[in-house]
Amino acid sequence: MEKIWFKSYPPGVPEEINPDQFASLNELMAWCCARYREHPAFSNQGATINWGRLDVLSRNFAAYLQHGIGLHKGDRVAIMLPNLLQYPVVMFGALRAGCTVVNVNPLYTARELQHQLSDSGAVAIVVLDNFAHTFEQVQANTSVRHVVTTQVGDMLHFPKAQIVNLVVKHVRHMVPEWHINGAVSLSDALNRGEALAFDEVTLAGSDTAFLQYTGGTTGVPKGAVLTHRNIVANVEQTTAWVGGALDEGREVAIIPLPLYHIFALTLTLTLCRLGANNVLVTNPRDIPAFVKELKHTRFSVLIGVNTLFNALLNTPELRQVDASAVKLVVAGGMALQRSVAERWQQLFGVAIVEGYGLTETSPVVCANPPSLNKFTGSIGLPIPSTEVALLDDFGKEVPVGEAGEICVRGPQVMPGYWNMQDETAKIFTSDGWLRTGDIGVMDERGYFRLIDRKKDVIVVSGFKVFPNEVEDVVAMHPGVFEVAAVRMRDEHSGEAVKIVVLRRDPELTAEALLEHCRKNLTGYKVPKEVSFRTEPLPKSPVGKILRRVVMEEEEKNSAATAHG
Repeated sequence: MEKIWFKSYPPGVPEEINPDQFASLNELMAWCCARYREHPAFSNQGATINWGRLDVLSRNFAAYLQHGIGLHKGDRVAIMLPNLLQYPVVMFGALRAGCTVVNVNPLYTARELQHQLSDSGAVAIVVLDNFAHTFEQVQANTSVRHVVTTQVGDMLHFPKAQIVNLVVKHVRHMVPEWHINGAVSLSDALNRGEALAFDEVTLAGSDTAFLQYTGGTTGVPKGAVLTHRNIVANVEQTTAWVGGALDEGREVAIIPLPLYHIFALTLTLTLCRLGANNVLVTNPRDIPAFVKELKHTRFSVLIGVNTLFNALLNTPELRQVDASAVKLVVAGGMALQRSVAERWQQLFGVAIVEGYGLTETSPVVCANPPSLNKFTGSIGLPIPSTEVALLDDFGKEVPVGEAGEICVRGPQVMPGYWNMQDETAKIFTSDGWLRTGDIGVMDERGYFRLIDRKKDVIVVSGFKVFPNEVEDVVAMHPGVFEVAAVRMRDEHSGEAVKIVVLRRDPELTAEALLEHCRKNLTGYKVPKEVSFRTEPLPKSPVGKILRRVVMEEEEKNSAATAHG
């Protein structure tokens, strides 16, 4: 395989990086603490902690885990937090204790949370008290023995911390009542840890840093095992790619995407590597508040997904944002739409740089150069130390300009799925290529373009929704005979979930079915539309529902209705 993309690399970007530059994320963090000790590391809601303070707090949390509750190297610690200053403290603390971090979406339903905690074998959890009631419902069915809770304002300055917590709990009523025996507040855990010894843990690159859950090909959530070497490698790769466009120790980055999502996590770690101050946005869905944050922050880096950029562009106040310091705007997680990219560039004069990756690759595989000055529709070039091949159904590489499945090799590629050898075997070829399930084309310059998804995955605002999971939930309703979950276009989220149902109970309504879904699925997985059929859904000879045929039929029906 000829790596023709090297000839298109920007000046100064190396073809290879050293994935063993740091033996672990802990070593990388120690380097950051030493190099940037007095520099701001993270900011949120007007409060900032520098690298020196983050070093102390994460050390105290690590000591608490080790000697306060007796955790050992390799034990899994779940983190169920939005973007707050608490997140980097407990994440780095858990890693320093030698533990594996299990990132959890705080908006999970009880059913989804129970599966992830049970599958990962997490023995401890750090959870925002807004979501503690969900965990309370499932704790008995998990192996979690230690619970640490925190409130939204806990790491803000006095008296703002008290005011924020009071408003969240008693004015906005955002904290449902919960009772968890033995739960300890994060502030108490940190205070206890300060008085305890901390034992440095020796970690190898092969040790697991994160269990990052993804649906994979079957829709059953699987834990991608991301090692310290995987993450360090991807940080080094992305640093090599964007570092020349940024000034070390001087950048201010806006982080509205949740750190429990691998795209936001790795890019934030890259920005940490470059000494940026990472401004965490807790609730980016509150667009007016988000725009206010942008207006009051002289930022130079912004990461996002297409739907977020689109929502911002549809807010008139965005025109009041001073973007004169902006050097880099990055999009990932879902396809960037041309209309959004061009409107953004017209407004701010800065192009949005699009990349491509997946959970199993830590995540970045390809990216456009930071010097990009217009939208191209390309997902860019393979980043340093990354091999990409387009293979046909027989595992043979296709010629330049022809479509094939995007397959990846590189130090950022996971070793496999957690406790799922069969699923791991399915996704890797015999010679070590990771099959992404995405179809792409490479041009003669080495730029890749994403054509279609081989899988039936539906991407809602950057989050993957797997039809099997939605179908399983819908099928739980006694009034449903059979169901297919398919994608539909949506101007706000890019794609949305549509369910096509053959009823068992003729009285079953769409609203009743959607209410059932809301009780069992996170918001972005809940179908936007319900279509009822009176005939059985189309199936293969072995009885498998043909989702693509169903989707094509629905699109035809919608078009006929629109023109009717």
